[in-house]
Amino acid sequence: MNLAIVGLGAIGGSFAMSLMKKGYERIIGIDIDEQTIDYALKEQIIHEGMTSPEEGLKDADVIMLTLYPSQIAPFVEQYRSYFRQGVVLTDVTGVKTSIIKETTRVLPDHADFIFAHPMRGSEKKGIAGASADKFEGANALITPVPLNKEENILKIETMYKDAGFSTLTRVTPEKHDEQIAYVSQLMHALSVSVVNSSQASDDTLLFAGNSFQELTRIADINDSLWSELFLNNKEALLQSITSFEAELETFKQAVETDDEEALKDFLTRAREQRRNWY
Repeated sequence: MNLAIVGLGAIGGSFAMSLMKKGYERIIGIDIDEQTIDYALKEQIIHEGMTSPEEGLKDADVIMLTLYPSQIAPFVEQYRSYFRQGVVLTDVTGVKTSIIKETTRVLPDHADFIFAHPMRGSEKKGIAGASADKFEGANALITPVPLNKEENILKIETMYKDAGFSTLTRVTPEKHDEQIAYVSQLMHALSVSVVNSSQASDDTLLFAGNSFQELTRIADINDSLWSELFLNNKEALLQSITSFEAELETFKQAVETDDEEALKDFLTRAREQRRNWY
């Protein structure tokens, strides 16, 4: 199989490394940064590399786009004339419904796009954040659409397994965005809000333990990428924020009114739910 990976950042580079380790015959790396291509070739992360997509796309059986959400549809529209008959495309973006709508509008009939989301991100930007074992034991979400062929969905799922993913789940694009708004985007919103709080000061870390460090870890954020993710999933994210605000208000009211029983009930429900999850 000829695999072209467009974008050799932390995610694209990790796919290249893990699939090279698995023994894939031809991995083509495409990136606008010539230094990234040179590094990937030198470290044998890819078999071939180029900064212009045309040559690499025309031979590809599978094209993985590790681009920002706003770049997916424009890339497909610009380079669709280079897609070979029966090519399978896939993505790694953290939002789906808006991207699927935009992309399927410009996708040629002879191509199939299997939308997917690897649940193993990275705070590190660029190929420096890539590793061959990044996806070991990780989860991934596949969001099929009616136009997808089953054989092509299975092809992408096999590639994910080869990269190290242990759990693959098929969900609707709508369900994906609803849950990602809660488990990922809301968490990042909370983290950056805590760090930006007026209570933060130069000596904050003198008082901070593991809980603060764990909560604020993801505030080391790629602002360009996450701004796109938040805005492309606006409705689901706002619903998650509203639900959270309601729970925080319940907690605040219990503290303000010295309602110890209500506070204990609130904490007990959270503890039991957390134990049910893990």
